[in-house]
Amino acid sequence: MSEQTLAAGESERPSFDEHERTFLQKIQHFLHSNPAAVPLIVLVVSTIVFAFIIGPRFYSAFTLTLILQQVAITGIVSAGQTLVILTAGIDLSVGAMMVLSSVVMGQCAMHYGFPGPIAVLAGLAVGTLCGVINGLLVAFVRLPPFIVTLGTWSIYGAATFIYSGNETVRSQDIDATAPILHFFGQSFRIGGAVFTYGVVLMVVIAAILWYALNHTAWGRHLYAVGDDKDASLLSGIRVSRVLISVYAVAGLICAVAGWTLIGRIGSVSPQAGQLENINAITAVVIGGTSLFGGRGSILGTLFGALIVGVFSLGLRLVGTDPQWTQLTVGALIIVAVATDQWIRKVST
Repeated sequence: MSEQTLAAGESERPSFDEHERTFLQKIQHFLHSNPAAVPLIVLVVSTIVFAFIIGPRFYSAFTLTLILQQVAITGIVSAGQTLVILTAGIDLSVGAMMVLSSVVMGQCAMHYGFPGPIAVLAGLAVGTLCGVINGLLVAFVRLPPFIVTLGTWSIYGAATFIYSGNETVRSQDIDATAPILHFFGQSFRIGGAVFTYGVVLMVVIAAILWYALNHTAWGRHLYAVGDDKDASLLSGIRVSRVLISVYAVAGLICAVAGWTLIGRIGSVSPQAGQLENINAITAVVIGGTSLFGGRGSILGTLFGALIVGVFSLGLRLVGTDPQWTQLTVGALIIVAVATDQWIRKVST
């Protein structure tokens, strides 16, 4: 075959329009592949802005560790909420599960005379059981997660007040009978920074879940279920089992947060933390996890919780009205959801 014939044949082959992506499209694809990038950028920019307004003291070890201590509870609960939202669900009962678990720990130690470790295990078991109930209703009864957890939020919240008789267990009583309940409220110093064990726990939980989501079959299945349940079923994934396990793990994490809450406030109160579900959803959404499921990360959630902490403390140090914090956080939620919608266009 002559060179002319080869050239003619090559010129007749169909060509595809492989136009190069614009700079904006490249950013869009990068953010789609790295959901934690947006909250990290917001976190860095917000700390720089507040440091410029407030001064160098904003970067002091005391200020930064204070932010970590303030967001420890929210960060732990948000980790469990992230797992649920990644499956395209939502859990409105996380705060109620946390408080119920803490009350069970306090009641078992104070009124039933259980040793501290047994009381802690009882609270962890109750939190896990509450999560399993949520999972069963979502996976097998096939009720919408929003409706299920809205109902169990009321049930678990009412059960907390009925079971405790709206009684608060005082700090001195805990120290006398079950000091282990205060463990995560204890602190240690590194240089000028003061950390509580609750902060360490938040980081450890985030690290464990990051590994589970990125390096285990369970994590891959969780993302797949959130992205498309029907396709996951066709590919052999046991969707119901994944959903139940996710809600159970979320319940266990909330129970751990309940233990941490006791150390944080020093007592066992049925009144504390009832609105933690709102704080957790806020951190998850600002952290870049899509409410439609299938996209997000634990690191992003951690950044989201820190963003709320930075704005809360920063605006307080500036001397603004506390309502400005609520206004700012609300605006961040709307911007985060709008950004997620824009990023999701990559896959359409």
